[in-house]
Amino acid sequence: MIKLLSVSFALLFSAASSNNIFMHTTTSPTVSSKSIYDFKVEALDGTTIDFAKFKGKKILIVNTASACGFTPQYEGLEALYKKYQDKLVIVGFPANNFAGQEPGTNGEIKEFCKKNYGVTFPMAAKISVKGDDTAPIYKWLCNKSENGVSDATITWNFNKFLLDENGHVITKFDSKVTPMSDELTGKL
Repeated sequence: MIKLLSVSFALLFSAASSNNIFMHTTTSPTVSSKSIYDFKVEALDGTTIDFAKFKGKKILIVNTASACGFTPQYEGLEALYKKYQDKLVIVGFPANNFAGQEPGTNGEIKEFCKKNYGVTFPMAAKISVKGDDTAPIYKWLCNKSENGVSDATITWNFNKFLLDENGHVITKFDSKVTPMSDELTGKL
């Protein structure tokens, strides 16, 4: 009886292997199955920004601030958005994590961006991009265990993440990389 069971198991295993019944995975079990398209965030105006709506386009995610030396990059971000809006969406995330350079309320930030830079690209409600209260989307962006690509550190305002048309992180740019630079536009 034991010999018969051993033979039966061997035949079953052989058949299963040849018919690809046993599946192998190359994904690390520590990598999150969450994608950028699973995120919905509050916008400055209280509506919802649903990243699933951006499938098929590249996404540039930028942590912004209204009182920073890099704040004039809003102008370049808007120009980039206008020029490439058929294949790129930009989402700004105001954050007050660096030297208190984004002290305003969502309403004040929205008014500032519109009045001073004519911002029309989506702007999320104010969040934290660093520290114990980091927003979930930034935890995903900054941790290889969540995004499956790379770890990153937000070093200052106007750090930029570029994601491809399938929602995968391509690269991160530091603050000094301007929106219309060849370094950034060359990846679009």
